[in-house]
Amino acid sequence: MRPKRPPPLWHWRCRACWLNLGLLALVLASFMSLDLKWGKFLSMEALASMVRFVSELLVPQTAPAFLHKVFWASLETLAMSALGTALAAVAGLALALPAAKTHAGDAARWREPTRLLLNALRSIPELVWAALLLISAGLGPLAGTLALALHTTGVLGRLFAESFENQPSGPADALRVRGIRKSQVFWYADFPQAVPQLLSYTLYRWENNIRAAAVLGVVGAGGLGQMLGFHMGLFQMMETSTVLIAMMALVALVDGLSYFCRWLMQR
Repeated sequence: MRPKRPPPLWHWRCRACWLNLGLLALVLASFMSLDLKWGKFLSMEALASMVRFVSELLVPQTAPAFLHKVFWASLETLAMSALGTALAAVAGLALALPAAKTHAGDAARWREPTRLLLNALRSIPELVWAALLLISAGLGPLAGTLALALHTTGVLGRLFAESFENQPSGPADALRVRGIRKSQVFWYADFPQAVPQLLSYTLYRWENNIRAAAVLGVVGAGGLGQMLGFHMGLFQMMETSTVLIAMMALVALVDGLSYFCRWLMQR
């Protein structure tokens, strides 16, 4: 008996083939519609400017007084990201409950309005939230923390809702058929199953927020970003280099803490 031949890579009835072809056409159209000046970007003059800029960044500022300022700004950025993520986790969990349909008999009356709210929260970037909150909260870390919390609430709320909807329904169904109240079903079945995934999503967003908190300072929300915007605006490359090194160290620290927390959860 002859072995079956593999299907052809292209067939006019293949929907995936037409979809990939359409995506390829969109990519090519994007390149053609954008004014991409590759010749100028790869010119010797541009490369020389980049080399000169990078060489200036290779000499960081190490004055003790400046390092002291960078240290406290790093702590402020870390606190902004941690507090913003914690507030978002609490608010996201509260909004995920009405946004999720956990079983077939769940009416989920507030599912669509709540998801619309979550979409609105995460569709507005952190920088826009910070610019709006600076009007009421003023300059400083409060506006940045609230901006992170609002945007991350939309992200975590949607992820938490998907976690509740996609988890196995067997334990919860076993409690429902015994007439257990809805709140008890959530705390004894739905929530314990979802905890590892909820923590994983929260830690991942904390890693993202440490970067976002550094950027938010550019608009006056405090932390390392505010120092970065100030020194880059004055073309003080030595100070800028030190701030960038502090940002990378902070991201590495949070990434290590996140990895350690995941390792503890898997034990």
